[in-house]
Amino acid sequence: MTGTVTTPLLAKIKQHIADHGPMTIAQYMNLCLSDPKHGYYMTQQPFGTKGDFTTAPEISQLFGELIGAWLLHQWISQDLKDPIQLVEIGPGRGTLMKDILRVISLRPQMLAQTQIHLVETSPSLRKVQKKQLKAYEIKWHDNLQNIPKGPTLLVANELFDALPIHQYQLTDTGWRERCVGLNDDQELAIGIGSGTLSPVDVAKANLQAKLGDTLEVSPASNAIASSIAQRIKENGGAALVIDYGYSKTATGDSFQAMKSHEYVSVLEHCGEADLTAHVNFQALANAAKAEGAHAHGPIGQGDFLLALGLLERAGQLGAGKSTLDQDQIRKDVERLAAPDKMGTLFKVLCLTASAIQPIPFNS
Repeated sequence: MTGTVTTPLLAKIKQHIADHGPMTIAQYMNLCLSDPKHGYYMTQQPFGTKGDFTTAPEISQLFGELIGAWLLHQWISQDLKDPIQLVEIGPGRGTLMKDILRVISLRPQMLAQTQIHLVETSPSLRKVQKKQLKAYEIKWHDNLQNIPKGPTLLVANELFDALPIHQYQLTDTGWRERCVGLNDDQELAIGIGSGTLSPVDVAKANLQAKLGDTLEVSPASNAIASSIAQRIKENGGAALVIDYGYSKTATGDSFQAMKSHEYVSVLEHCGEADLTAHVNFQALANAAKAEGAHAHGPIGQGDFLLALGLLERAGQLGAGKSTLDQDQIRKDVERLAAPDKMGTLFKVLCLTASAIQPIPFNS
């Protein structure tokens, strides 16, 4: 695999490799996505039909409204006290939070008790969010640690798939880390580096692996899951993690790049394509449990939304609309919940301080 598209970031990456040797997949992802000057999330507008990919909130308001209804139910069922910290990590264009707040506004008492926080590092996305959410008083943060204490209702939709991963390949000499280096033509290429996977991590994975298999590990994801869990454990409330990935640790290479709604090589379009990997929900749950929180699920996004009344709400939304509008709503429902669309690949994990399973994880 070679990088063939010249971008401002490509020269920087090549020079870094020339000076310091091959970089890990995690280092490469971090540079491509978060480089202060040329990083994808620092410079691009990735969401929607004009961007590179479309997230569930951008497909239909139904998604955010049902998340809002779930959060409202948590406020009632847990009897959460003022002030409630409503947090979204990685809020995209602010569409999900806008839909959530429209539902929460139906209960003025909850809205009055709620402080709204967005964890966002991209200056360009913050501008979009401020415009989208101008009707509300919102505080922006670079990380979760700066948010005041208090009962927390937190949502992270398609956050973890964009966090850096390390890849290890099983070789004759054990698990060796895959790295990005330069080939003989001085183009980017992926190869085997000198890094190894610790015996502890191998034991944790509990895998039946064969030579050539790839294992993905994301310490950054596990660290954020730990922070979320610690906050929920100490303050009460609940967190929803929604993303695409696998329920149990497994081998496989899921590292991918998306540009203009099409898959491209992960080594092309440096800083101008979205880089992601499938989320290991078992690892996130284990990280949360280590902090004393309770992990529920994951369950499929389709099952989650259907249990919360997706079809019923779609019927309400389509009532009195044109046939064209009703057809679009049906297509949106299918895209969000059908097993061959987002319904199965996308999963929902819930973290709470209590062992009591919230709906619909108790079904």
